[in-house]
Amino acid sequence: MGMYPGNFVAATPDKPAIVRPSTGESRTYRQLDENSLRLAKHLRALGLRRGDHVALVSDNDLRVMEVYWAALRSGLYITAVDHHLTPDEAAYIVGDCGAKALIVSANALSAVDTAPDAYPGVEHRLVYGGVLPGFDEYASTLDMYDTAPLDDQPRGQDMLYSSGTTGRPKGIEPKLPDGQIQEIPDPYTAVFAPMYGFDADTVYLCPAPLYHAAPLRFCGTIQSVGGTVVLMDRFDPEDALALIDRYRVTASQWVPTMFVRMLKLPEETRAKYDVSSMKVAVHAAAPCPPEIKRAMIEWWGPVINEYYAATEGSGVTFIDSAQALAHPGSVGRDGVLGVVHICDEDGAELPTGSVGTVWWERDERPFEYHNDPEKTAKATHPEHPTWTTSGDIGYLDEDRFLYLTDRAAFMIISGGVNIYPQESENALTLHPKVFDVAVIGVPDAEMGEVVKAVVQLADGVEPGPDVEQELLAYVRSKVSHYKAPRSIDFSDDLPRTPTGKLVKRELRARYLPVPS
Repeated sequence: MGMYPGNFVAATPDKPAIVRPSTGESRTYRQLDENSLRLAKHLRALGLRRGDHVALVSDNDLRVMEVYWAALRSGLYITAVDHHLTPDEAAYIVGDCGAKALIVSANALSAVDTAPDAYPGVEHRLVYGGVLPGFDEYASTLDMYDTAPLDDQPRGQDMLYSSGTTGRPKGIEPKLPDGQIQEIPDPYTAVFAPMYGFDADTVYLCPAPLYHAAPLRFCGTIQSVGGTVVLMDRFDPEDALALIDRYRVTASQWVPTMFVRMLKLPEETRAKYDVSSMKVAVHAAAPCPPEIKRAMIEWWGPVINEYYAATEGSGVTFIDSAQALAHPGSVGRDGVLGVVHICDEDGAELPTGSVGTVWWERDERPFEYHNDPEKTAKATHPEHPTWTTSGDIGYLDEDRFLYLTDRAAFMIISGGVNIYPQESENALTLHPKVFDVAVIGVPDAEMGEVVKAVVQLADGVEPGPDVEQELLAYVRSKVSHYKAPRSIDFSDDLPRTPTGKLVKRELRARYLPVPS
């Protein structure tokens, strides 16, 4: 029997599959199954077939998981879109993934283009949580269908987007598995459920947005094994602790910034909440300073677990609390999904301890970049067609623990969110007062990194707070606020090679703490 929420309807129909404490709403396993079944029938009636695409723009709403399972039981790809994007940025993803159907939350309209001619490739639109011209209403649409079982339920997949280094995001298209959803588990459940002991007794706290790969897939995994998801609208450090206490949460997933914010709460606030029910607290998505990890282990016990992976699904390393204390700074060992190789720029394998590009070996290449064979080729090893990379730099120690030393192509990770600086650089480059610009991540105690622009002003322009505010406002009018620089420093020289290439490592070094 495959791992899939429909398998729990007979045994535990009234058990909550997901609860949303902020509104008091919940969905039982029967409701999740029936609503996703009705939506699956609607998508089928509209003509969507295995391999077609559905796009979803939503806040953290229970219906995200209904849409997710409707797509997955129909052999469709589902693309969850970041609702903090501008309408243009979101529309690019909806168009690029080739979505035939678009489903939106009325609470995420800041990312939705409501013009009648928006989304030219989209044939069908649904809205929940409100009404929207040109969109069918979700609940009344589902009411048109019965809940008789479907004969054919091919397993679909998510197709999520990682930001392109050139600013345009790229869709990561996994291969669709062969077989029925009720018979074959998804790859994430197969890896993570046994690794972390997820089962029907798991109560999982999701403090992160569901358009990110890990939160969406972890919620899917918990519902695949019959547990309960506790969904936060957004992360708040004290609310998170209160929910762990109230729901006797056993599992959770975080980014290091969330650890920092919980650790910064006053001692008496932290002491108010019982976190002893937690069996596994997983973190990923950004490097965790070893001292933060140690403080969390001292507070919550040896339940802190890290994994390192990319949205591409090339491979995963794992590290538990004991290993992290013995190998501080490591992101773990390979061997569960994929084998790590460290190679030089030409693809030749390097000896233990040498720094190079992190490559993952699999039996077959697990993904392609949607509509981008050139990017797929760049991510594929020149001599090993089943080895792939997301461009991270690191090394292995004698015990095969992996350490990352750099980010893929100067990506900035702020609060667990990947930000590529190119878009802000492109916007600022065009401003008449800017001669040269670089956007980098600089260390920040709370967010890990924050975005900073370093600007060389045009001749005759005097640096000062007024110019800084003008440039910040300008870049925020062009790109999403979370991607935009928080501050600007002015410099007379940006380090460039004779060929004009910006030496960002050198620039970033100016902002790193001086080694003692």
